[in-house]
Amino acid sequence: MSIALVWFRRDLRDNDHAALYHALKAHTQVYCSFVFDREILDALPCRQDRRVEFIHASVVELDTALRARGGGLIVLHGSAREALPALALQLGASAVYANHDYEPAALARDDAVRGALGAAGVAFHTFKDQVIFEKSEVLTGAGRPFSVFTPYRNAWRRQLTPFFLQAYPVERYAAKLRAPKDDRRIPSLVELGFEPSNLAQLAMPCGMSGARALWQDFRSRMGDYDRARDFPAVKGVSYLSTHLRFGTISIRELARAAFDTPGKGAETWLNELIWRDFYQQVLWHRPDVVARSFRPEFDAVRWEEGPDAERMFEAWCEARTGYPLVDAAMRQLNQTGWMHNRLRMVVASFLTKDLGIHWLRGERYFAEKLNDYDLAANNGGWQWAASTGCDAQPWFRIFNPVTQSERFDPDGRFIRRYLPELADVPTRWIHAPWLMSPLEQAAHACVIGRDYPPPLVDHAQARERTLQRFKLVKTSETD
Repeated sequence: MSIALVWFRRDLRDNDHAALYHALKAHTQVYCSFVFDREILDALPCRQDRRVEFIHASVVELDTALRARGGGLIVLHGSAREALPALALQLGASAVYANHDYEPAALARDDAVRGALGAAGVAFHTFKDQVIFEKSEVLTGAGRPFSVFTPYRNAWRRQLTPFFLQAYPVERYAAKLRAPKDDRRIPSLVELGFEPSNLAQLAMPCGMSGARALWQDFRSRMGDYDRARDFPAVKGVSYLSTHLRFGTISIRELARAAFDTPGKGAETWLNELIWRDFYQQVLWHRPDVVARSFRPEFDAVRWEEGPDAERMFEAWCEARTGYPLVDAAMRQLNQTGWMHNRLRMVVASFLTKDLGIHWLRGERYFAEKLNDYDLAANNGGWQWAASTGCDAQPWFRIFNPVTQSERFDPDGRFIRRYLPELADVPTRWIHAPWLMSPLEQAAHACVIGRDYPPPLVDHAQARERTLQRFKLVKTSETD
């Protein structure tokens, strides 16, 4: 009898699952486990965390699905470094199977688990699952990691064959699944130390069934993705980012459908999936980007600090910048844990280029709030906006928050959804309400300084300060 244990992490599904497939194929009995890791949970600043609630609901659904196949999920609450090896020994497993993670903290955790298992004579096998290409699978002709997306994308697509998009046929070997030996139940959210958030009020679909519903809906809209994706008031994106983050749906299934679907919409969406792989390979080769600029010369940028900077950062966090699109986007984030991708670029540009505040502060705020928080993508996006990263927005190109608003929310529909205090402001003024005369402000119930804050900074002046900030660095490079 050969026993294996599959450790689920950010792959909460029972189908097309690399580690589960390999364990089932190689062993006669396979148990499954998930660990609510105290090292992660205890560090979270809020006891109402939508991500924990999403994971909990998804774990419950995964357990039900595995039980229907004859297995089940052994759910632990403790330190994964200790609990997982102890469980493997308790089950008499000869090997533990898991899928790769690429974040530095996760790699350190996995090294600790590998060491503990190895000391007990238990093997630890990990597999690629959450990306199509990983680590050094896509390199330049000189054998180096790419630092610019377009040539990476071209090389990625040249390398792609149907083999890389094949599903792992878990169901072929599912009879080898075994139910937990004891009747241990899944800890409740409260037992994990958390309280319900507003996830239910948001009607956010969780688990494999939630991912499936969103995917089926988006497939009918994929053809319009290239035209609709930039407009936050329009249902133009897939809304699958949280499900991709926690693996309730397979990246291979999504990429295969995008690859096989003709048209600009599917091609544009496939490019977004390729961006995920791109940022993961950046993090793998350059883990220092977690705290430093990808382009080291920009570590010399002198960002704003002191009481005024703190006041402006707080206003940005609390959606009090006086720029309606920025504030509406931040309210969306604070209220729902999600933000439209175009708006992520707008608010990141505003923090770094208009307010002159270090990108790390914004990146860490997003890390605290985003349901779909992924270190590689979040870090890459923030460094792109701040012009410090790979293939970044050039430092002299600075988003104008008013023109971005006029272009991507022309009727102010998104703004009014999240800023009801501007509900009566005419469309001609909705993007810059401070331009209304005092009489117009009173007539439309939007007195600046009373009903809605004045602009935190003047964009034209802020733009000049940013240009000077970066010019100093570029000049010092040539001295």
